[in-house]
Parts: sequence; structure tokens; C-alpha cells
Amino acid sequence: MSDLSIPPVTRQTRVPAHYLTIVALCLAVLVAQVDTAIVNLGARAIGNALSVGTSQLQWVVDSYNLVYAALLLTGGLLADLTGRRRIFIIGAALFSVASVLCTVAPNVNVLIAGRALAGLGAALLIPASLALIRVIWPDPTARGRVLGIWAACNGLSMAIGPTLGGVLIHYWGWRSIFVSVVPFSLAAVVLAALAVPESADPQQRHFDAGAQVAGAVTLAALAFAAIEVREHWPLAVIALVISLLACAVFLRIERRHGAAALVPLDLFGVAAFRSAVIGTLGMTFGMYGTLFLLPLTLQSAWHLSSTQAGLALMPMALTFVLVSPFSGTGVHRWGARVMTCGGVLIIASGLALIALFAHAASLIPIETGLALTGLGMGLATGPLMGAAVGAVASTRAGTASSLINVVRMTGATLGVAILGALYSVAGAGPAGLRASMACGAALQFICVLLAWPHAAPRRA
Repeated sequence: MSDLSIPPVTRQTRVPAHYLTIVALCLAVLVAQVDTAIVNLGARAIGNALSVGTSQLQWVVDSYNLVYAALLLTGGLLADLTGRRRIFIIGAALFSVASVLCTVAPNVNVLIAGRALAGLGAALLIPASLALIRVIWPDPTARGRVLGIWAACNGLSMAIGPTLGGVLIHYWGWRSIFVSVVPFSLAAVVLAALAVPESADPQQRHFDAGAQVAGAVTLAALAFAAIEVREHWPLAVIALVISLLACAVFLRIERRHGAAALVPLDLFGVAAFRSAVIGTLGMTFGMYGTLFLLPLTLQSAWHLSSTQAGLALMPMALTFVLVSPFSGTGVHRWGARVMTCGGVLIIASGLALIALFAHAASLIPIETGLALTGLGMGLATGPLMGAAVGAVASTRAGTASSLINVVRMTGATLGVAILGALYSVAGAGPAGLRASMACGAALQFICVLLAWPHAAPRRA
């Protein structure tokens, strides 16, 4: 077997090549995250153009989230087994192809398929990019700087995504939000092929197909049950039963594999890690549900244009971007428990405010609720990841990091599915927004109550 390991970065290493590496890795991540933000904003335009309702629009958003969440761990494993650069390039290329497919989609079914393919691309490129950073920059200080740049791209995507999406949809239609990312994802492919060194670590790793299939079926069937319960409730009940059975199979497989499992179940026995999982699930459940439903309501009930709706989401994005760099200081001063649980509680208060004033004539309370939501996200996101990784042994930090990302996207999938279904059942518009936001706030409050007793109290 050929040795795919690479030497560490030194002063003698060609600096331009490593600048190109950073650009390649961050471009792909930025494109994947921006695409998510602008698709939420384009939901109403897509629904009008393709003559589809809320449930099918949920699938447009959730097909991406679902595949991403279900295959994220496998994407990281494949990167380690077969080559991190190879998997990164394949993921970015698939994302490009998926974006083209979405651009030319003649109907909603093709669009959903394209979004699912984009989720597969993201599930490959995101973990591969993180693994490449760990390998290429072994020095903790240098790696920390690069990870900071990588993480900043996530925040930047939240800031520019809604506004960019609104402008694109307003002037060039909903298809432009997909085609606009293709040049950047292709640039990531080219730069990665030219500048990113290859590496792999296949020792003592194996692909667990049974666990992967069972886990994917569990999540997919649960999402189907939530989305389709109103229009096809018998099928939804069957899907729920299938989800429970698949979950039982998944747990049995993972217990048999122990620490070598795709999802090591013993990690959930660590109280602080379990607390971080609960907090993350609650945070993204409400956040992604809001990002999907609020633009729909702003454009349908308040009659805002796509550009105006994008600008209306800016308070959440800006507070998140401004606050998140200081979350580490908050952990040092007040401890992880206050930052994680307090942050999720602030998000819940923001959603509750939106629910309370969903029928108001003024958007000021809605904007205030969004600002609170962004504030809570900025306070909690980094500390939740830090709490999860810090709760386990250093040798399992990578596994903990991957799992918390899976939980993040699982919360996103279920948030869009469940809150979207509640939105439809309540009659859509302001009434649907009130019901769904109240539910999201209530679940987040419950998550805080469950997470607080076991959240890591220590200061960093």
C-alpha cells in the first residue's frame, strides 16, 4: 500500500501553495453553507414557480439536511480510508453537478434529487476539509489560525447568504441561487487538485455498511413521518414504525462494535457530552426551522420582496457574527454551562418573541426576536462544540467533534420537518408562524432544563 502521509508545514514549504490550500478548503465550505442559507430564502419563489406546497418545499430544504446528516460520519471515514484530498475533490465536484441539476430542474422532484446530491457532496467535503487542516497544519498555533478562518466562513455565509439570495431571486429568479455557486465550487476542485497534498490513515478503520444504512433509514423515515403526517398520515405512521425498527437495529449493531462503532454509544454515557448533544439538538432544531419558515411568512403575509426578506434576516446573522468570536472569553469568565445553556435559552426567548408578535403589524418585535436568536447562537455554538470535545479523552476528540456535527444537522432536519408540519397544520401565515415558533421555543427550553444539571460548569 502506498504511503499517503505528508510532511508537516515548515518555513521551507512553499507558502503560496498553502495559501491556495486554505482558499480551496474555505471556498467549498463557504459555498456549501451559503447555498443552505439562500435556498431557505428562495422557498416561496420555488413554490410559486413549480406550483408546490409547504410539504414539498420542506423536502427541497430537508433532502439536503437529511443526506448531509446521515452521511457525515461516513464521509469522514471515507476520507481517512481512501484519501482526504480525493474525497474533498469528489465532494466539491458532486456539489457542482448537483447545483447544475437544481438550476435546470423541470419539476420539484428533480430539484429534491439535486438537493439530496448536494447534501452528499457536503457530507464528503466538509469532514475532509477539517481532516486536511488537522494533517497539513500539525502545529496547534498554525492549525488554530486556519481553523479560525475556516469557522469564520460559516459565520460569513450567514451574513451574506440571505442578502445575496434576496438580490439574486429578485433580479434573476430562483434558479440563479443554484447556478451562482457553481464557479466557486469548481474553483475549489481545481485549486484542491493543484495545491492540496494527499493523505490517508486507513489503519484499523473499516466501513460499517449495516450501521450506515440503519442510521440513514432511521433519520429519513422520521423526517418523512413529520413532513407527510398532515397529507398522508397512514404512510406517516408506517414511516414512524420503520424509523423505530431501524433505530433498534442501529443500536444493536453499534453496541456490538463498541468503541469501534460508527457512533460509539459509550460517549453518550459521559454526562457533559450528553448535555452538549441535547443543547446542540435544541439549538439547531429551532434555528433551522426559523430560517425556513420566517422567510415564507415575511414574503406571504407581510408581502416583502425576496431582497427585503433577506435584509429582514440580517439582525440574526449580524449578532451571530459579532458575538461568536467572544464566546471563548465568555467561557473563561462565566463557564461553559452558563454560555451553552444561557445561549440556547436566549434563542428560545427570541423564538418566543417572534411567536408572541407573529400577528403584529410592525416587524420591530420580529427583528428583535431575530437579534436575540443570533445573540444566543453566537454565545452557544462554539462553547457547545468545545464542551463536547472537552468532555472526552483527547484521543476521541475527532469522533466527538464529528458526532456533534451530526447532531447539529439532525436537529436541522427535524426542525424543518416538524416545525414545517406544524406550520401547515396551523394554517400557515402568521398563525402557522406563531404555532411553530412557540413549539421551537418550548423544545429549546426543555433542552436547557435537561442539559443544565450535567453541562460542563468549569471555566476554560
